[in-house]
Amino acid sequence: MKIRQYLWIIAAGAAFTACQQGGRQEGTGEDTALQASTLQAPFTDEYYDSLKTAMTAYYQLSDALVKGDTLAADIAAAALKYHVDSLPVARLGIDSSRAADLAVSTGSISAELAGLIIEKGGLDSRRSSFQMVSDQLYDLLQTTGFKGNTVYRQHCPMAFNNRGAHWLSDTTEVVNPYFGDEMLHCGSVTDTLRFQQAYQQ
Repeated sequence: MKIRQYLWIIAAGAAFTACQQGGRQEGTGEDTALQASTLQAPFTDEYYDSLKTAMTAYYQLSDALVKGDTLAADIAAAALKYHVDSLPVARLGIDSSRAADLAVSTGSISAELAGLIIEKGGLDSRRSSFQMVSDQLYDLLQTTGFKGNTVYRQHCPMAFNNRGAHWLSDTTEVVNPYFGDEMLHCGSVTDTLRFQQAYQQ
């Protein structure tokens, strides 16, 4: 029994060290934010107001996963799905090819969220779907912009058996939705998306 406890302590220590060395880098969040260039956000306030509502639901989903609250995660996922489905992509005034690409992108996010809600798996299942949604939302933000907002892409190198996973945040503080209290601050900011305030015709 003592040997098993000893091995567990060694494994836990190694995991914590890997997180410290491979993921969390004190102070890098602010440095990354300062280095980020301002990106274009060429669409209307109608679209960005709708996107802001969707991102609020996304951040609520992330918070629920940090706390390990599956009910709150389901509620936030349902709200996020509704708001993603409501994005006024058809009214962006872009060519049909770009509009079709955006429709595919938002449809993929919606389908992943539907799976999260319907499957009713455990916390790990919800976190796996959250990873997919996070990557898809990151791509969407890069495509359409998010006027007047800054989004930080963060990474945990130890998520999913050390495969690693990203998530999005509206702050540089690392609060890990993949481990919660187990390793709350494991991770680092890997990208900063800062979008201009002024509307461009």
